[in-house]
Amino acid sequence: MGATVEQSPFDFAQDERAFDAGKELALYVHWPFCVSKCPYCDFNSHVRASIDQSEWREALLADLAHEALLVPGRRLTSIFFGGGTPSLMEPSTVAAIIGAAREHWQAADDIEITLEANPNSVEAERFADLAAAGVNRLSLGLQSFDDSALAFLGRAHSADEGLRALENAQRHFERVSFDLIYGLPDETEESWSANLDRALSLGTSHLSLYQLTIEPGTRFAALHASGKLKPLGEEAAASLYELTAERTEAAGLPAYEVSNHARPGAESRHNLTYWRYGDYAGVGPGAHGRRLGARTVRHRKPENFLSTLRRNGHGIAEEEPLSAREAADEALVMGLRLAEGIDPAALAERFGTELVDERAVARLVASGHLERSEKRLRATPAGRLLLERLLAEIAA
Repeated sequence: MGATVEQSPFDFAQDERAFDAGKELALYVHWPFCVSKCPYCDFNSHVRASIDQSEWREALLADLAHEALLVPGRRLTSIFFGGGTPSLMEPSTVAAIIGAAREHWQAADDIEITLEANPNSVEAERFADLAAAGVNRLSLGLQSFDDSALAFLGRAHSADEGLRALENAQRHFERVSFDLIYGLPDETEESWSANLDRALSLGTSHLSLYQLTIEPGTRFAALHASGKLKPLGEEAAASLYELTAERTEAAGLPAYEVSNHARPGAESRHNLTYWRYGDYAGVGPGAHGRRLGARTVRHRKPENFLSTLRRNGHGIAEEEPLSAREAADEALVMGLRLAEGIDPAALAERFGTELVDERAVARLVASGHLERSEKRLRATPAGRLLLERLLAEIAA
C-alpha cells in the first residue's frame, strides 16, 4: 500500500508546480438521474419518471459554455461523465458535450474521456455508440460478483449480467475500470479474497475497491440507526483493507490512491487532477469545481438547476474564493491520499503558506505512520489506516 507508483507518461513530472502555470484543465460533467436509488449511495442522484434528453443536452451545453468563458485558453486533459448514471445519457448528448468541450479548449492529444456506467443490459447495449461518441475509458459499477451481495446493495443487475457487460466494455473501449464494494456485514477474509481473485483475473488495468461506509442520509444509515444493520467491525475492516493492498500489489496493480489500484500508466488521469490539486470545471446538477482559486457548487436538485440556468445562464449555487490556508489544507488532504504523497516545499511555495507542522511530521515519521523520501512526504501502510487522524495532527 505504501509503495511508490512508477512514473507514468502523464505523471506531470511528479511535481505539483506543473499546475501553477494555469495551463491544464479537467472537466467533470454530472448526470443526476438513476433508475433507482441504491441504499448506500449519498451521491447527487434522482429518480424521475421521464427525462427530456434534448432539454438536458442544451442545459449541460449552456452550463459548459459559462465555464469556458471563465477559463479560456486551457489545455483540456480529461473529461469525466459521472452521476447518477451517465450511461443513461443518449450517446448523441455525450458526443455533443465532448464536441463542445473540444471547441472551447484545446484538447490534449491523449485526452482521457471517462464515463461511469451500470452493467444493466439496456445500458450495455449503448457501449458501442458511447465509444463512437468519443468515450475512451469506461468505469463500470459491478460492485460484486455475488447475487446475494448485489441484492443487499440494491443493485439492479445480476452477477452474470455484470460479467457480460464487462466483456462488452472490453470489446469497445481502450481502457476499462470497474468498482467493487467490500467490507459488507459478516464478510470474511476468505470471501473477499475469492472476490479479489475473480477481479484480478478479468484483465482490466484499473480497479476501484471501496469499503462499505454508512453515509448520512442514506437508507443504510436509517437501518443502522434502528439497529437493523450492523457494519463490519473496525478491526475486521482494517484486515480486509490490508489484504486488498497486498493482493493487488502482488498482482501488479498497486494502490496509487487509498481505494484505487492500477498498472503503472493506467491510473485515472482525471482523478489524479483532483488529488494533485489541479484545476477542474464542474458542470451539471450538484457538480463541484475548482478553478481560478475558487470553489464552485451547482444546484443539486435538477429542477432548481434548470431554473437557475434559465435565469442566470449557469447552474451555480455557490462560488467562493479559497484562501491560501484553505487551498493548502485541501491540497494536503487530497495529496496524502496518493501513494506518491506530496512535496510540501513545492506546495508551500505555490500557496505562500506552510502546509505541515514539522514537529508533528517528525513524530509521525518516528512512529512509522509517515515516511520521507527526498522531497516527498507520504503515508505508510500503517498511516493510511489512520489517515484522517494524521491529517488533523500535521496540518500547519
